[in-house]
Amino acid sequence: MSDATIPARTIRPDDAAHFGALAEDWWNPAGSSAMLHRLNPVRLAFIREAIDRHWHTGSADRRPLSGRSALDVGCGAGLLCEPLARLGAEVTGVDAAAENIAAAAVHADASGLAIRYLAGELGTLDVGRFDLVTALEVIEHTADKPAFLRAVCDSVAPDGLLIVSTPNRTAASALLLAGAAEWTGMIPRGTHRWRDFMTPDELKAMLAEQGLDVMQSSGIAFDPARGLHLSDSMALNFIVAARRPTGTCTLPTC
Repeated sequence: MSDATIPARTIRPDDAAHFGALAEDWWNPAGSSAMLHRLNPVRLAFIREAIDRHWHTGSADRRPLSGRSALDVGCGAGLLCEPLARLGAEVTGVDAAAENIAAAAVHADASGLAIRYLAGELGTLDVGRFDLVTALEVIEHTADKPAFLRAVCDSVAPDGLLIVSTPNRTAASALLLAGAAEWTGMIPRGTHRWRDFMTPDELKAMLAEQGLDVMQSSGIAFDPARGLHLSDSMALNFIVAARRPTGTCTLPTC
């Protein structure tokens, strides 16, 4: 096998260990992942709107992903996988930390949800292609962003939908995310490296290189009155939906 065909290693072992240590407490809404529990409904609102817009489903449809497949990359203990399954999708979750995958499988089983969970490097797992792929608050924790995003994009089927969210690299995120939120314990210390955050333009350029068209985007903002919410301001965090046009899949099986 030539070097060109060997998948790049994108997992940072220290980041995997950091998040793996949180696995047992992941589903506790008042625990170490409390901020994710508050963030999840905001992200899901954006995802649901993107699903309805892309596949022309109605907001009253309780299972708009019925008959479709979904992959959550960096799934942690399954906080997003389970809602996607309840929306009707056949779900696969992939995470760098085996501890998270074990916790996710236990929780899904207790919830009566059939979700496939896999631990390891996405580029080596040969998971196939999916109608919907999500990678939320993950790319900033990878060792090789272009290689990670290439593996993620290769998992998107033609005419499939990709959702990516990540903190923006701004003074606001340095102060609030990498600073105050960790200093006060709202987010476990050591979660973020501000220099690894991305700007919306950087992410959109990477997606364009992989042949995906950005269809919609939104900021995720915070204020004491409203908490976390979708916003026109991308100063803190942002989320984008991108589409792979039919005929642009890069995998040999397309």
